[in-house]
Amino acid sequence: MPLVSITVRKPKSAAFKATVFDGVHHALVAVGVPATDQFQRVFELDAADFRYGADYPDLHTPRNEDFVLIEILWSVGRSVKVKKKLLAELMTKLRDAGMEPENVMVVFKEVGWENWSFAGGRLLHT
Repeated sequence: MPLVSITVRKPKSAAFKATVFDGVHHALVAVGVPATDQFQRVFELDAADFRYGADYPDLHTPRNEDFVLIEILWSVGRSVKVKKKLLAELMTKLRDAGMEPENVMVVFKEVGWENWSFAGGRLLHT
């Protein structure tokens, strides 16, 4: 169960956020996450509350007010090959929707399987 957190600067339209949500979900499904496994949230922050380097590190085009930070929290064990496939799928989907891939940063966070309780306080993977 990946948990996806998306951070953007205010204001963003529902269509902008849906594009990111859909792109992330498409990419996750492409690497084997079940289609029904969708847990995503967006944090929309004022410019004063969301700072980022415009060109770090050596971007082809500078980040702008449409910068998107995507954090994917998921269980340990996925290979670099899987992560690269997810990134390729995501960037293609976002580019096709008119977004600039250089304006998107993705961070993977991995936790042990025993750290997930999906519902009812049950640890299914222990």
